[in-house]
Amino acid sequence: MSGEHAAPAPRGVLLPIGALLLGMLLAALDQTIVATALPTIVSDLGGMDHLSWVVTAYLLAVTAATPLWGKLGDQYGRKRLFQAAIVIFLVGSVLCGAAQDMPQLIGYRAVQGLGGGGLITLSMAIVGDLVPPRERGRYQGLFGAVFGATSVLGPLLGGFFTQHLDWRWVFYVNLPVGAVAMAVIALALHIPVRSERHRIDYLGTFLIASAATCVVLVTSLGGTTWPWDSVQVYGLSVLALILLCCFVPVERRAAEPVLPPGLFAVRNFTLCAAISFVVGFAMFGAMTYLPTFLQVVHGITPTMSGVHMLPMVLGLLFSSTLSGQLITRTGHWKVFPVLGTAVTTVGLLLLHRMTPDSSQWEMGGYFAVFGLGLGLVLQVLVLVAQNAVGYADLGVATSGITFFRSVGAAVGVAVFGALFASRLGGELSAALRGRALPAGISPDTLRRDPQSIGRLSPGARRGVLDAYSASITDVFLSSAPLAALAFALTWLLRQQRLRRSVQVPDESETLGACPVERSSADEVTRALSRLSTIEGRHGLYVQIARGAGLDLAPAAVWMLLRVHYDGPVEPALLEDSGSVPSHVVAEGARELEERGLATRAGLELVATPRGEQAARALADARQQELAELLGDWWTPDRPTDLTELVRELTAESGRSQPPRPG
Repeated sequence: MSGEHAAPAPRGVLLPIGALLLGMLLAALDQTIVATALPTIVSDLGGMDHLSWVVTAYLLAVTAATPLWGKLGDQYGRKRLFQAAIVIFLVGSVLCGAAQDMPQLIGYRAVQGLGGGGLITLSMAIVGDLVPPRERGRYQGLFGAVFGATSVLGPLLGGFFTQHLDWRWVFYVNLPVGAVAMAVIALALHIPVRSERHRIDYLGTFLIASAATCVVLVTSLGGTTWPWDSVQVYGLSVLALILLCCFVPVERRAAEPVLPPGLFAVRNFTLCAAISFVVGFAMFGAMTYLPTFLQVVHGITPTMSGVHMLPMVLGLLFSSTLSGQLITRTGHWKVFPVLGTAVTTVGLLLLHRMTPDSSQWEMGGYFAVFGLGLGLVLQVLVLVAQNAVGYADLGVATSGITFFRSVGAAVGVAVFGALFASRLGGELSAALRGRALPAGISPDTLRRDPQSIGRLSPGARRGVLDAYSASITDVFLSSAPLAALAFALTWLLRQQRLRRSVQVPDESETLGACPVERSSADEVTRALSRLSTIEGRHGLYVQIARGAGLDLAPAAVWMLLRVHYDGPVEPALLEDSGSVPSHVVAEGARELEERGLATRAGLELVATPRGEQAARALADARQQELAELLGDWWTPDRPTDLTELVRELTAESGRSQPPRPG
């Protein structure tokens, strides 16, 4: 942890924090806003076979770019890199909006993804430059809230723009938001430029990204564009295997590996990685193709298809929040991944039951069950992985779990698309066999442009709707065995006692389809700062006094630490600042004077020798409390950055806002 600059006052960070939130909003929204626009995009540009790649290209680019943005920002300055990420993202947005065919749109989505990875990674990292460690958890919680909000707003906004403006506005809407973020960052964000050298694992990043791309190409094009026994499928499969075989020795030799192979020797981490892959597979595959089912099969408008998706999103947010609170309160976690994967499997089977005649209430119930299952398991996987590894691997364990969810999402969307496309052609041909069709309409036309269904006779239209319905819902049935496998894997997880410093992750680590890239020190800082907030200021100072063996009120403890760390203070100025209640300042100062721990020097309050001795005891008690929270990470050979973090948090406990009585 670096203490080489003083954190700005809270008011001074609000404007740049707001700009960072806008940047995060752009990247997070683009993961969900496109889904409800996809049926219209396909009708306009053609290429239902390639629908999945509009989502997959973005996911793959974000996943590949995320590790690089964080380390390049450390080396060359996060402000400069964040501005570059905004520019790349906005250029990609303009190009996507101007795309004239599906290959162009797919390529431009990859450009967007390259910028999106930087927006997500750097926005959360810059928070660490702006606010002190003790306050970091509160501000980073705002970024988690952005992910939660975009999960709800994305489908609604995508449908609204598509229906009332044009699908291209799904991408153009990024321009004014991005321009505001860029202007505020340029004018209001002032952070020190530190050069922290990294041995960036370019080769490892290239190998794992290339292997993932090969897998996605095989799963999306195999059986549709290429036969399963084609040279292309065999060649890409072999290439993916070779790349993975090269990846392992490269990572063993890398100074800062993207994914250390030693992590897979940890049983719970390996199981969480596999389960995360399945959860990403099911979650993003379903979220991509459910709007197509609603709009094509049920004729629901793009805007209303976003409304119909709300039961799934709200169910996910509800169960995710509830499970997080229960785990924090009880410390027991294993029941949630077991129950979550079971409910997710049931949800996929229920989604398979949907037909053109299903009522809105029936479909809403199915969506809610599926979302509840996902929410029960999402947060727990990151938590269990963090709890299973040593301090040195904490950061890469977090990014590793979200990495596997990201790859699972990309593969899931591709597999859903391939199964849907391969099934749809046969279903349409069977449904229209022997029927007279309007001029210019054929099974191939209906497959490329779903909006042409409106030109069919009622009998033919019903057959086509049944074909679309069966093709999409059979994909959910095909995915259910994979979810059942994840359910079986959850039983193999070992129940381990949670470290108190391992906190339930926020939505930025559980809802996003991108790897969260933080160092081990960043993860511990976030967790301890959140824990201090959870425990409450009043109880914190009571505990410090008890640990130091002092009978002091919380207000007096705060005041004495303030004098100890900042030197003589003038109580009247603290009262006039408006940030501290006057009676708290007065009570703390009065008790210190009465106990002989402080004395007046003019208007200033100065610690006496006895007071300095008591303050050192309080600081030691606070440091010991933090050490106990860290559990078995606080070993004799603990890293220097962990020791510095505890010292910095200890000092800040005396400078932060005082407790409110009671």
